[in-house]
Amino acid sequence: MTAAPKVNFAVTPLLRIAYEEHGPASGEPVILLHGFPYDPRAFDEVAPALAQRGYRVVVPYLRGYGPTRFNNPAIARSGQQAALAQDLLDLMQALDIPQAALCGYDWGGRAACIVAALWPERVRCLVTGDGYNLQDIPHSTQPLGPEDEHRLWYQYYFHTARGVEGLRQNRRELCQLLWRLWSPTWQRGAELYPLTAPSFDNPDFVEVVIHSYRHRFGYAPGDPALEWMEEKLAAQPAIGVPSISLCGANDGVGPPSEHDDDAGHFTGRYERRVLAGVGHNIPQEAPEATLKALLDLLEG
Repeated sequence: MTAAPKVNFAVTPLLRIAYEEHGPASGEPVILLHGFPYDPRAFDEVAPALAQRGYRVVVPYLRGYGPTRFNNPAIARSGQQAALAQDLLDLMQALDIPQAALCGYDWGGRAACIVAALWPERVRCLVTGDGYNLQDIPHSTQPLGPEDEHRLWYQYYFHTARGVEGLRQNRRELCQLLWRLWSPTWQRGAELYPLTAPSFDNPDFVEVVIHSYRHRFGYAPGDPALEWMEEKLAAQPAIGVPSISLCGANDGVGPPSEHDDDAGHFTGRYERRVLAGVGHNIPQEAPEATLKALLDLLEG
C-alpha cells in the first residue's frame, strides 16, 4: 500500500475543503466523492490509474470528514443533500474547474447526482453508486418493507439522543460494524478500515452525520440558504448527462432490485451494471469496475 498523497486545501464560502490531487493540472478533471462512513482511501486504486492516463483527479474529504473544516463556528453543521451538492459546486469554483467527470457513491454519489441533475453543463459524465441518489424527502415517512426497514436501523438509531451519544462515544466501532454489515463478502475490510477510521475524528463528524440522517426524514430543519435547492430536488429532477450506475450485488444496506427502478430518472445515455461479489463500498471493493465505467464514458 503506497502512502496517501499530500492533502491540499480549497477555501470556499463555508469550508476549508481538504482534497487529494493526482495527475497533471492540465488534465481533464475527474472528481471522486466518497460516502458515509468512508473517505478518500476508497479511491486509492482508482485515482492513480486515472492520473496515469493524464486526467486531473481530485478526491475531496466531505464536510465532517478528515481535515475538512468549517470556516467559523456559526455555520450550520448541516449534512443535508443540498449542502453536499453546494460543497461540490463550491470546490469546483475554488479549483477553477468549469466541468468535470463525477464519480461518487452514498453521500458522494448524492452530491454528484444533484449537480448532474441541476447543473448538467458542469458534468462531463457521471458514475453513480446505486443509481439515482436524490432523496425524496416529501415521501420519506412512508414505511418500506420490513427487510428494508431492518437494514436502515442505524438511521433510526441516529434519530434518538441515545444514538447521538452512541456515535459520539463509539464512532470507530460503529462505523466498522457498518463496513462489515454493508460489505459482507469483502475480505479486505478489516485490513483497510484503520486507514479510513481517523477521518471520523473530525470535530464536526457527529453533528453532520446526525443532521444528515434526521433531515432526510423531515426530523431536522435544513439550512434556510439551501431551501431553494431542496425545493427543486423535491420534484425529483431527471439526470440527462451520460451515466453509468454501479450496484454491488452483495450490498448489505441497499441490495439492487432485479428490475432497475431508477432507469426512468435518467434521460440520456444510461446503463446499470450489477457487480457480483461486491458490497456497498463500490470503488474500494471493485476498483477495476469503477475505473472501467469512468473510462467507458470518458473514452468510449
